Amino acid sequence: MTRPIRRVAVLGAGTMGAGIAAHVANAGVPVYLLDVVPRELTAAERQRGLTLDSPQVRNRIVEEGWKRAREIKPAHLMSGAAARLVTLGNFSDNLSWLEECDWIVEAVVERLDIKRQLMAQVAEHRTSDAIVSSNTSGIPIHEIAAGLPAEFRQHFLGTHFFNPPRYLKLLEIIPTDETLPEVVARMRDFAENVLGKGVVLCKDAPNFVANRIGTFGGQHRLHYVLARGYTVEEVDALTGPVIGNPKTATFRLLDLVGIDVMAHVTRNLHQAVPDDEMRETFIVPPVVRTMIERGWLGNKSGQGFYKKVTENGQTEYWPLNLETLEYEPPTKPRFDLVGKLRKVESLPERLRLIFKAYDENPTDRAAAFYHDTMLPVLAYAARHLDEIAYNLSDVDKAMRWGFGQQMGPFEIWDALGVRPTVERMRARGIAVPPWVEAMLAAGIESFYQKDNGRVAGYYDPSSGTYAPIVRDPKEINLDELRAAGKELHRNDSASILDLGDGVLCLEAHSKMNTLDPLITAMGQKALELLEQDEWVGLVIGNQGEHFGAGANVALVGMAVMAGQVDDVRRELDAMHELLMRFRFSPKPVVTAPFGLTLGGAAEVAMHGARIVAAAETYMGLVEVGVGLIPAGGGVKEVLRRMVAPHLQVQGVDPLPFLQKAFETIALAKVSTSAAEAREMGFLTEADRIVMNRDHQLGEARQMVLDLVRDGYQPPLRDEKRIFAAGARGRGVLTLAAQTMRWGNFISDHDLKIARQLATVISGGELSAPQWVGEDSILALETEGFLTLVKEPKTLERIGHMLQTGKPLRN
Repeated sequence: MTRPIRRVAVLGAGTMGAGIAAHVANAGVPVYLLDVVPRELTAAERQRGLTLDSPQVRNRIVEEGWKRAREIKPAHLMSGAAARLVTLGNFSDNLSWLEECDWIVEAVVERLDIKRQLMAQVAEHRTSDAIVSSNTSGIPIHEIAAGLPAEFRQHFLGTHFFNPPRYLKLLEIIPTDETLPEVVARMRDFAENVLGKGVVLCKDAPNFVANRIGTFGGQHRLHYVLARGYTVEEVDALTGPVIGNPKTATFRLLDLVGIDVMAHVTRNLHQAVPDDEMRETFIVPPVVRTMIERGWLGNKSGQGFYKKVTENGQTEYWPLNLETLEYEPPTKPRFDLVGKLRKVESLPERLRLIFKAYDENPTDRAAAFYHDTMLPVLAYAARHLDEIAYNLSDVDKAMRWGFGQQMGPFEIWDALGVRPTVERMRARGIAVPPWVEAMLAAGIESFYQKDNGRVAGYYDPSSGTYAPIVRDPKEINLDELRAAGKELHRNDSASILDLGDGVLCLEAHSKMNTLDPLITAMGQKALELLEQDEWVGLVIGNQGEHFGAGANVALVGMAVMAGQVDDVRRELDAMHELLMRFRFSPKPVVTAPFGLTLGGAAEVAMHGARIVAAAETYMGLVEVGVGLIPAGGGVKEVLRRMVAPHLQVQGVDPLPFLQKAFETIALAKVSTSAAEAREMGFLTEADRIVMNRDHQLGEARQMVLDLVRDGYQPPLRDEKRIFAAGARGRGVLTLAAQTMRWGNFISDHDLKIARQLATVISGGELSAPQWVGEDSILALETEGFLTLVKEPKTLERIGHMLQTGKPLRN
């Protein structure tokens, strides 16, 4: 077991430094954030009579950097509480703080001389076992610590975070030839298990792994587009999720990153790789140089490859014409091939369809683009594998974790077929590295070895055989369990799998994991299995994009419009029965929410014995957005979690807590993280937050086993746990809503929804406050929901949400 890292120092409060400090604080680790002392006063400081020795002046730069980090969107911090773990200081007064730190990470300007000067100062203050690292994205790591004592160099390495550090999973760790193996292991353990990062070990080569491949791919695509007249919109239509990339695609991503940043990285790489056979690709095109000269730097300057244009109250993003450098109205280009690809669920199948389409019609504009921009990147990654990485699996991880791609280059190559892809490369004069030729000559047809659907090994060019994939014991992959025959039951919307150690998993896989009768049926089946002696507990979780987007409101709306309100009531009753069986199960049920956990999905999450939430969990009861109130136990759980604990103390005024519960639902508040969900009251102190999403299901399974070991006993169903405020509470909440209506802040229909919610929260028509059972609140939820779902304006809201994805205020 490696020594823990208990305190961190981040040197440099720029974009990356402040972001790293924020994420360390997100993980619950105290951090010092330091930067330089100003050399001159601002006009405002002179006016206030301050001097360069004034404390507020000496920390001005670090305070400004931290202020920017706290205001940036999306937020660097997961909660306001995390900010309290960050202490600000400066290099002149506070370097002695480094003596308290286990890890010191430098993130100052990308100049070797400045980094070396700072490292010499760090060497005077660090303790003998403290790790020191640089966050450089391009400067050779070994050069930064050159000339410092051997003991310092043995504890020195590169730690290249991707921006923003909170959201991008990749952390490239770059040891030098002198870095001790135990230092690398300690840094990796902290990064993976505390910071939640996906770690890739890289060689000390220019731009390391992800940016080396990513920069080549981006520049090759850009030169290709400019030479063949593709438009900004066409390229983004071709290069988004349809081929396994994020929605930012190509040009939206460049606007997000910063066009000046992209150009800087490209120029540095061109200078650093004089012997690269594709060096000319790393020349910044004239159009990009012109954009930088004009200050068109992307999102941060308000325009780049896109410009936000508002006309007649409507906002559009106008793309840049790459030939005229004029912004033009959007045209939303369409490609027949893209339309066909969107109908295919499997990404490997989509990729094969692309190349089949090219074979059938090489002049097809979309097929030619894909064919001509994919092949060179696959070959480049293979040719430079030995220079930048320790194995090809790490290259794929770097591209997936660093750029949000679903598949890395060697995974794509395998999907297309290694041998036929090599033949395509030869036909186009693309150099194939000898090691790939040797692999095929030996009869090895894929870069990855599979065993019962599970990736078991990767090809190692140095040995000519497969090397085993080293698995993190905390990771569980549901698709691999499925391939290994561990799926016990399945329907179109859900499955039950065996996680091992007697723990079952209920997995939703409907569209957006919305709740429907098939999931309810599979949930009941899971509880039936749980009655058997061989099963000790249940995890409710999945590995889709989100935990769930709530109930299937389309089914609800159609049922109501068809006059089948009784069917809706039966489905609500079935959902209540299922969730209450989860809650009162004699064997522990642990829920594992992540990503969007909205409406009914949040209700499912709150009905487990414990929640093991991923750090990036966005939880909320959002039913008012479609004109409804929660009806799966959401109101009841909010009361149980946010109100009841405070009312255990006699004489406490319930109204502040009732108002918080009311506003949480009525305003459809959604947490921006699991930490904030805990602050809001959705999670309790007994629930866990897991920083590394890959570990979530493993941690949830362990939570089940820990509860079993500790003699888990479920709560008693007939116990009265909910505080109902009665007429006084109902009156106060209703008056608050009416006041909002008088002020024209809400509509008449909003007021109607709020009144229904106030009735449920206060316990119905009770005249006096009292404690009630959970079933009584569930019954009120049902009646309130069914009253509202028949309203024409609610049906309008449902229809509008389904058509536009946005709420309607009517």
